[in-house]
Amino acid sequence: MTDNPQPSSPDKEPASEEQAARTALGNTERAEPASASGPSATPGGPEQRPTLGRLFLENLWAANTFTVTLLSLVLAMIVGAVLMIVSDPDVLATYSYITARPSDAVNASWTLVSEAYANLFKGSVFDPAATTVNAALSPISETLTYTAPLVFTGLSVALAFRGGLFNIGAQGQATMGVILAALAGFLLPLPPGLHLLVAILAGALGGAIWGFIPGILKARTGAHEVINTIMLNYVAVYFLTWLIVQNGVRDPNRTDAISRPVDASAQLPRLFGDGLRAHAGIILAVLATWAVAWLLNRSTLGFELRAVGANPDASRTAGISVTRTYVLIMVFAGALAGLGGSQMVLGTTAAALTPLVVAQIGFDGILVALLGRVKPWGVASAALLFGALQAGGNRMQSYSGISLELVTVLQALIVIFIAAPALVKAIFQLRAARAARLQTSLAKGW
Repeated sequence: MTDNPQPSSPDKEPASEEQAARTALGNTERAEPASASGPSATPGGPEQRPTLGRLFLENLWAANTFTVTLLSLVLAMIVGAVLMIVSDPDVLATYSYITARPSDAVNASWTLVSEAYANLFKGSVFDPAATTVNAALSPISETLTYTAPLVFTGLSVALAFRGGLFNIGAQGQATMGVILAALAGFLLPLPPGLHLLVAILAGALGGAIWGFIPGILKARTGAHEVINTIMLNYVAVYFLTWLIVQNGVRDPNRTDAISRPVDASAQLPRLFGDGLRAHAGIILAVLATWAVAWLLNRSTLGFELRAVGANPDASRTAGISVTRTYVLIMVFAGALAGLGGSQMVLGTTAAALTPLVVAQIGFDGILVALLGRVKPWGVASAALLFGALQAGGNRMQSYSGISLELVTVLQALIVIFIAAPALVKAIFQLRAARAARLQTSLAKGW
């Protein structure tokens, strides 16, 4: 009996091209770890792992979420600077003779842009020229005041996104929340503490009711939530306009369209004293962020919610009630938006109902949710950024003469650049290999 020739035997038939390619690939893969271990590595020993500092440097200029977000802010500020220069006639006039004296155009542009962004910082974070405690805390107080309602509306939109629904109705849900919170605030004679708790719960209830309507319509009839929530936004706004002028609601001492003021027992306490506007609503916002994060990542309901958002047909096959989940998603989302609306009248923004008391917190919540990549703590961070832009924008307008609408443009530019990571990667030449995961997440709807 003849033995089979060994693979290394010279009398074996020549290997095929496929076998040769596989052999070459295996040798290359074995050689790469050996060369990566460096000349000091011991042959046959364990591969040396890169240090933490080396990993940081390797990923610093990669298209990860943090880098893309940071560079999007830089791009937005650059475009915003160009818009400031173009919109200022005095600075623009220096460019008419830029070939004769280019320093005039450069100095004028730098003065305008640097002062504007300096005032943006001073109005939202800290003013180095502050001489009193209240003046030093005033910028961060204003930022937190604007941030609190945006956290709730951003979480509302983000929660619906994770469940596969597009909640455009956060504005209407916040409007119903502010209505019920205000009515409970000046119609119910309750003791302090209990009065505030009832008013907050009333705001959540108002938003939950307004979220239940599109949720049940989506679950039972298949009606698209985008259309329903948009229409309910108008219903809520016109209901607020009608309600303000009714007897028992309208302030009898005023001739304009404004309601009675909320009782002091139903108002959120201030964090830094009566001289600053920051209130306990920001603490509730942090608690709500933690609760939503726990709901999504640690609870059975959160797993069902994410499963339905990923694939409702597969979830239904697995025994998950898609109908029940859709309703619960919109109820919870509406309650969160209602809490955001209640901040507008129970906090320090306003003490009574007016037609514009909710402002645009519901629509801004959509931008906050997108900027935060529909993750709870990301949403909270995005709301803080938007609050800072809003607070700093007021000082920019007052001290630098910059239009407040430019702050809105900056917000839009930030979202645009973050929503287009391929554009940011191309501009800054980020490593394409690191952008794959980010682009995949965006393609799947965040």
